[in-house]
Amino acid sequence: MSRTTTLTAATQAAVTPAAVTAPKATGPTADAPATAPAAPAAAAAGVSAAAVTDLLVGVYRDALGAPDLDEQSDFYENGGDSLTAFQVTARLQDALGVDVPVSLVFAYPTPADLADVVHSDLIEG
Repeated sequence: MSRTTTLTAATQAAVTPAAVTAPKATGPTADAPATAPAAPAAAAAGVSAAAVTDLLVGVYRDALGAPDLDEQSDFYENGGDSLTAFQVTARLQDALGVDVPVSLVFAYPTPADLADVVHSDLIEG
C-alpha cells in the first residue's frame, strides 16, 4: 500500500534548503577576517630529497627505538604501529611544516619511499 502526503506551503518552505541557515560562528576568531592558508611547503622550500630521507631515517630511529635503521628499513618489520605512525607524521610536521597523512607511513613503509612521496607531492607539490 502506497501513501502519498501533500505538504502545505508552510511545511514545504520549512523543509527546503533555502530555509535552513548556518549557525553564526562564535569564539575568538568569529569576527577575524578570512585569510588564505600559507603554502603547505613554505617551511620546507628548498629542502632536498636527500635531506628529507636523512630526516626520516632519524625520525624512524628515534620513534622506533632502533638506532641501526637505514633508509631501506621497513616500518612494520621494526615494530611500527599506528601510534608510532602518528609520532612520525607529527615530527615531520614540526620539522618541515607539511601535513603528512598517517596513511602515507603505512603505504610507504621505508624512510626512502616515504621521503620520495613527501618531497615530490608535499614539498615540491
